[in-house]
Amino acid sequence: MQVIETLAEGLKREIKVVIPAKDMEARMNERLVEAKDKVRINGFRPGKVPMAHLKKMYGKSIMAELVNEIVRDRPSSILSERGEKSATQPEVAMTEDEAEADKILSAEADFEFTLSYEVIPPIELQSHDSVKVVREIVDVSDDEVTEQIMKVAENARTFETKKGKAADGDRITMDYVGKVDGVAFDGGTDSDAELVLGSNRFIPGFEAQLVGVKAGDEKTITVTFPEDYPAKNLAGKDATFDVTVKDVAGPAALEINDELATKLGLESADRLREVVRSQIESQYGNVTRQKVKRQILDQLDTLYKFDTPSRLVDAEFENIWRQINTDLAQSGKTFEDEDTTEEKAREEYRALAERRVRLGLVLSEIGEKAGVEVSEDEMQRALYAQLQQFPGQEKQILDFFRNTPGASASLRAPIFEEKVVDKLLTEIDVTDKTVSKEELLADDEAETEDKPAKKAAPKKKAAAKADDAVEGEETAEAAPKKKAAPKKKAAEGDAE
Repeated sequence: MQVIETLAEGLKREIKVVIPAKDMEARMNERLVEAKDKVRINGFRPGKVPMAHLKKMYGKSIMAELVNEIVRDRPSSILSERGEKSATQPEVAMTEDEAEADKILSAEADFEFTLSYEVIPPIELQSHDSVKVVREIVDVSDDEVTEQIMKVAENARTFETKKGKAADGDRITMDYVGKVDGVAFDGGTDSDAELVLGSNRFIPGFEAQLVGVKAGDEKTITVTFPEDYPAKNLAGKDATFDVTVKDVAGPAALEINDELATKLGLESADRLREVVRSQIESQYGNVTRQKVKRQILDQLDTLYKFDTPSRLVDAEFENIWRQINTDLAQSGKTFEDEDTTEEKAREEYRALAERRVRLGLVLSEIGEKAGVEVSEDEMQRALYAQLQQFPGQEKQILDFFRNTPGASASLRAPIFEEKVVDKLLTEIDVTDKTVSKEELLADDEAETEDKPAKKAAPKKKAAAKADDAVEGEETAEAAPKKKAAPKKKAAEGDAE
């Protein structure tokens, strides 16, 4: 077998592989000998079929198998022998001429194919002594824990029927019929609907007109649906709602006690405080982690400069660009709305893709040299987390990871990266700094990886609000969330 380098330009390589026809024929004959005692052909006793007859019947099919095996297996060994790592799966090109292909299968012509690929550049690891980061830490106060618990408690608050007029904070039970141009519309009618005034669950103007009503009152409310209302047949239209108030109930006092803790699935008020504090600390810790990681990556980006494989950059850019266009479509915006142009955005996100690929290669090299490994248990936990995100689709997700080559890499890569960051944190200069939650959560565009300039459609921040605790494992209600309004009810808005 001859291996001839035909192109070595930057990271690009092209290799021509030639296997003489006589070598291919020798391999084919070995397979025919192995098959001689196994095949059953009418007119011949087992093991007595002449080689010429076997070759006539099975020669081309065996040769085709050999060609497929060589194309499948040899590229990796060729690269290994050359001491190279391909950035992506090498592209294989063979003759498309039918006559030439037939000669190869008949062992009348040499088998030739070409490998095209880009090599991963050699990365010389630098000293990381110059890498210095500031780790911002927030001390969670008792008052913040209490404030958070009170927000959580809102979901467990009870109401008691009261006499008199409804005020903000009261819960109204009502029947209503929504109409546009005097005609009831689909989804605009409900019975025994409950609404806490001031919760902003219904479209703007609806709740305010119910302040002051009493049980037994009948009232017609006039509102205008927002222009961006999801139901296009209602967007921007004036509507009336005929409302019958059936009950007005005032909120019961909120107290942080064992009874409240029990309602939230915990055994005591002390345990409730402990869980909520832990969740707030976890939220802040996640933000701190991302800021520290950003500082590390920024400094590694300065330390390491080398050419990156264009195919990897192309693939990363396509992933980013696809997401950007999806975000724009969902938000109904254009690049012009974000004070940029498509050409400028492409340039910026191309640079971001190149940075990501380069830093990915650097982290991979650091991790490999440090012996960082991802355990099977860690992979299983990552898979389980994926399953939890898509209830009801567990089988499809499992089948995807089992049957899709390389799919498991999407689980392994982020775990590996975080473990490399952990390794770096033991080697670099880390200074802890106590800051306020406002300082920690400040929207600093310079620290947002996906904003090379101004992002076309910004993603949700890691911590959108200082008061939103991350949900814990012990109680799903330990994180305050605005109660979702049922989508079916046309009267309810999407202000959330």
